[in-house]
Amino acid sequence: MADTPQPTNAVRKVRKAVLPAAGLGTRFLPATKAQPKEMLTVVDKPQIQYVVEECVASGIEHIIIVTGKGKNSIEDHFDHAPTLERFLEEKGKHDQAAMVRRISDMVQVSYTRQKEPLGLGHAVLVAKDLVGDEPFAVLLGDVLIPGKNPATKQLIDVYMATGVGAIAVEEVPKEKTHLYGIVDGEAAPQPPFGARLLRIRDLVEKPKSDKAPSNLAITGRYVLPPQIFDCLERTKPGAGNEIQLTDALRILAEEQGLWAYIYDGVSYDAGDKLGFLKATVEIALLNEELGAPFREYLKNLKL
Repeated sequence: MADTPQPTNAVRKVRKAVLPAAGLGTRFLPATKAQPKEMLTVVDKPQIQYVVEECVASGIEHIIIVTGKGKNSIEDHFDHAPTLERFLEEKGKHDQAAMVRRISDMVQVSYTRQKEPLGLGHAVLVAKDLVGDEPFAVLLGDVLIPGKNPATKQLIDVYMATGVGAIAVEEVPKEKTHLYGIVDGEAAPQPPFGARLLRIRDLVEKPKSDKAPSNLAITGRYVLPPQIFDCLERTKPGAGNEIQLTDALRILAEEQGLWAYIYDGVSYDAGDKLGFLKATVEIALLNEELGAPFREYLKNLKL
């Protein structure tokens, strides 16, 4: 791996984000038989809206959503809805009409199709032409990281300070490393990031606990230079004929360097049924309108 991550081009503002959303969502069948998993509601918003809002809060100006067959409701959600807006206005529901407008107006959204489910790396590669020759963020649509300090913004800060790509990691129990991509990294503290910043030596996909190089798991947030596309094009398909993003990240780490950043926050794997339930409960408790009565309900719940 590269001794010290080095920027390969002048540091440019991170303006774009890629949201892969072409998966079939089989873990949530039958709920996802006729609707995208990204549109499953957590409290009062579809999952993908939380992720888009994180992008906006991080300064992203243009979001590229990689879709597939049966994902039209995602496009509809972020499109204008003049009939609905007019209906709400006529009924005097001005706040709701404004809320609907904000969804479609908050950021520029483009779409591209992944015609075959050939892996996360392939989904990112499909966005190459829309991203162009500039750095960009990647956010997994079923990983929710609520909070006032967006994880994507934290990675952008690392990239802007160093000119080198960064991925978000978090500590997981050692006995659960087999469920995650795990980082083999070494401390490379520098202000203002301190011990949270690590130089990546390697990335290991779902190692057993006795083989794991650490307990730092990849969290589903990335800020990458455009050179990742060349790495993806050189990545050979693996199991299931899929191109894995992790394999391309290993190439990037070796050739140009890559940071792991222990981000400040808590993530929820809403692509997993238990993670989805945890996200629903904990995000509901943070909701200004519902939080207090819902907390009271939970206190008095008798099973």
